[in-house]
Amino acid sequence: MKPALLLHNDVGSAMETAPAGFLRRLWWVLLLCTLVVPAHAGEISIAPDPIPATGTDLWHYGAYLDVGYVVNPNFPENHLWRNRATAARHNEFAPNMALAYVRKDATESSRWGMELGVQGGYDSERFAFLQGEREVGGADTLRHIHRANVSYLAPVGKGLTITAGLFNSLIGYESLYAKDNVNYTRSWIADNTPYMMFGVNAKYPVTDKLTVAGFIVNGYYHLSHPNDQPSYGGQWAYKATPQLTLTQTVYGGPDQTNTALQFWRFYANHIVEWKGENLTFAASYDIGTENIADRPGNPRAFVMGGNVVARWHVTGPWALAVRPEFYWDRNGRWTGSEQFVKAVTSTIEYRIPYKWTNTTLRLEHRWDESTGAGGGFFRRGEIQPGVLSLTPNQHLVLLGILWTFDSP
Repeated sequence: MKPALLLHNDVGSAMETAPAGFLRRLWWVLLLCTLVVPAHAGEISIAPDPIPATGTDLWHYGAYLDVGYVVNPNFPENHLWRNRATAARHNEFAPNMALAYVRKDATESSRWGMELGVQGGYDSERFAFLQGEREVGGADTLRHIHRANVSYLAPVGKGLTITAGLFNSLIGYESLYAKDNVNYTRSWIADNTPYMMFGVNAKYPVTDKLTVAGFIVNGYYHLSHPNDQPSYGGQWAYKATPQLTLTQTVYGGPDQTNTALQFWRFYANHIVEWKGENLTFAASYDIGTENIADRPGNPRAFVMGGNVVARWHVTGPWALAVRPEFYWDRNGRWTGSEQFVKAVTSTIEYRIPYKWTNTTLRLEHRWDESTGAGGGFFRRGEIQPGVLSLTPNQHLVLLGILWTFDSP
């Protein structure tokens, strides 16, 4: 299903009256709130309702380290994976992510929540921008914020959860952090949808099976700044059976300098997940569109992508995962290149738990093919001084080492 595109023109006119710089100022106010929030604060996500707890059980803290070595037989001189933001450094030792966090859950007995974390590494450099978009002031500092939010579990019906600040994105199945995914490298739709959002969201469990949410955010990517207008979206998640969950998230907002309604970006994310004791299957399908204001004729851009993730816990510490996928960026609006990509990723995982820590080793092979007017991956050699040559195919073999520490 696609998000509705027929909106009244008065909406666009009303949005253009919003105070300039409002969301930029709101960023700093909410960040300050997370630093001074009282000891009753905690974090609520779009996940299931929090389990009642008291005292120190509500507080959590932890750390995470992700290092990897990606072998790329194309051996590009710049060591880069073209048009990608994560695991993008090849043929060198890469500290891709390090973070530390503190979080407090919200419950009926302690309704305020908070989460604050810091991060660094190669994967924190370009995860919050689309190609060519203007950045917010201080983006090089703000990218080091893992999350920074306050939340409140309001005593309304079954419990209305309101979260404000920098929170986990409601769009997408995969995380910025490899530890939360079944593969080490992320899919193309994951790398080109927001991993985080900045603004306000509200979640409400309508029934035991159906949860709905709405959000107002500062834009598609929280560190991009094409204008001062907010964007909007909603989500529903339906647990059809104890194993099967269906989720749809829609987004709409101005992501260009021209904020007229005709140039708004609309995006829809669809997820079907079946989760058993040892097997997990998930399918994702995304579609997005917008008219491009600064090109002659204002052409309509389209992006579309999908993948299927399958994970099998074989035995003990061993697990296997595979993810076939495709991604079509017709106008190069999302990746920066007009291309159609096909890819297959296969992963072997071995996990070593020790007290409060887990060390996960992942050996992975990945094949990508990029075709189209702007398709291709970097390879050794130049077609002219300063311009690297391209090849349509890329094979990657990598070892990822993931270490996590989480309080009980």
